Amino acid sequence: MSHDRKTMRRLVTLGIVICFATGIAVFAAAPPSRLLPQKNKETKAAVPTPGLVPDKGKFRITLEGQVVGKEEFEISPSGGTWTARGSTTARAPGGGDIKATGLLTLGPDGAPIHYDWTAQTQKKGSGAVDFVNGTAKSAIDLGGKSPFQQDFTFPSPRIAVLDNNLYYQYAVLAQLYDWKAGGKQVFPVLIPQDMTPGSISVESIGPQQVETAKYETLRVSSPDLEILLYLDAGRRLMRVEVPSSKATIERE
Repeated sequence: MSHDRKTMRRLVTLGIVICFATGIAVFAAAPPSRLLPQKNKETKAAVPTPGLVPDKGKFRITLEGQVVGKEEFEISPSGGTWTARGSTTARAPGGGDIKATGLLTLGPDGAPIHYDWTAQTQKKGSGAVDFVNGTAKSAIDLGGKSPFQQDFTFPSPRIAVLDNNLYYQYAVLAQLYDWKAGGKQVFPVLIPQDMTPGSISVESIGPQQVETAKYETLRVSSPDLEILLYLDAGRRLMRVEVPSSKATIERE
């Protein structure tokens, strides 16, 4: 692995839990060991949903009650496909700036077709993923002679893309969940910036009171990570909580 690739993996690590490393604000979810299939007899494979729903808004990102960043996003139809895009900027106390963008093209059933991303801390990286019949053909460009490429094969083409620093993708995940079927549903997952595959379970835990509002709530989990998604009556993502890191992403 090249020095640049090692650097980018350190600066732009996995997914959603906000942490600080080497003086740089880094948004991280779980390492690969956290994204393993859960064996549970009540778990069912995710099934097709009636369709995606347009949405547009802004998220405020806080860590331990302090605002560290924001994200703008939009989910919209585009011809026979759907486009979900987001742009995040963040800066933590004593840390550097983080900028990340993601543009995801989806089929009518929510299955990903193509994904483009950029990420910048002290270095800039970009990448693209083509999804073909359950295979994710990934490439990362870190400014070297040629992009780093790798393919991943999943058991279903309805893969959840949950990339670093881009929380609108949890709004897409909430729309992929089959609310009529309910129960615990398993989704294959790809974190493109780290080329990390895995799986998560998503389960409705019913209405939950948060401050003055009551939301429908989804629990997203793997063996050692839990994320709570709070949705309004129209099932728009209003709030994301990562209890273990005291991180909150809230719609403005």
